[in-house]
Amino acid sequence: MKHWDAIEAFIAVVQEGSFSAAARRLGVSPSHISRQVAGLEKRLGTPLLYRTTRSIRLSEAGETYFQQCHSLMEGFISAEEELRQAQQKPAGSLRVTCATTFGERFLAPALNDFVTRYPDIQLDLHLTNRQTDLVSEGYDLAVRMGSLKDSSLLSRRLCDRREYLCASPAYLQRHGMPHTLAELAHHNCLLGSNTWWLFSENGQRRELKVTGNWRSNSGPALLDAVRKGLGIAQLPDYYVEPLLARGELVSMLEQYRYPFSGVWLVYPQAKQRSVKLKVLNEFLIERFSRGLPW
Repeated sequence: MKHWDAIEAFIAVVQEGSFSAAARRLGVSPSHISRQVAGLEKRLGTPLLYRTTRSIRLSEAGETYFQQCHSLMEGFISAEEELRQAQQKPAGSLRVTCATTFGERFLAPALNDFVTRYPDIQLDLHLTNRQTDLVSEGYDLAVRMGSLKDSSLLSRRLCDRREYLCASPAYLQRHGMPHTLAELAHHNCLLGSNTWWLFSENGQRRELKVTGNWRSNSGPALLDAVRKGLGIAQLPDYYVEPLLARGELVSMLEQYRYPFSGVWLVYPQAKQRSVKLKVLNEFLIERFSRGLPW
């Protein structure tokens, strides 16, 4: 394609957030990237990016053009990889994102074993508690917890996850044990990334808005606050089951516990034919079918 280099440069700038980062990714100079994008804008007769000294952002036309071109590029890449890798071991780059604690404790060791088995893979693992946009940020795979809301993405269940409502014995001694969901309004509810908690009531899913004087997007920080008696929190099994077994935390309102919220492998539709992604999915599903090691 005559203009493909310019389109590739434009897509890299959007994904990386700067001309210099896009240049590093493509192995060319920032001035070359700038000329390519400027030439593309001139040919199209409209600005695609608004530039300042500190940042860039897409114009309305640029947003439309990016979505269309990115889908085409992903399709070309997937088609080439499928042909090239059909009779080969998985190779090439894999960009994966996951929540921080689950990623550090469980996903990273599994991915390291995967790269050991397939050394031609170049792994880029990004751990964040922010909800990433897989398409615009160029990820091949995300591991996500709980309910999935983006129907444009493909998903496979990796493993089950239980949510426990728990507090320390010291907190319950001071404030008493709640016996209904309504009583949570009279307790200090410690918040993680969400301001709602998930329950099952009369066989139906219920999301309950809760409030408290403490909030963090860090699971370990939230767990520490619960252990020190600051309030009640809802935390997944891999945080609290060992502490519950030792009596360091107390589970409550178990009659309202949502059965399983799930851990999911999520990826864009354009990635579904990627051989390396298929092999990684099967590897992770087989690995996590053995259960998590707590």
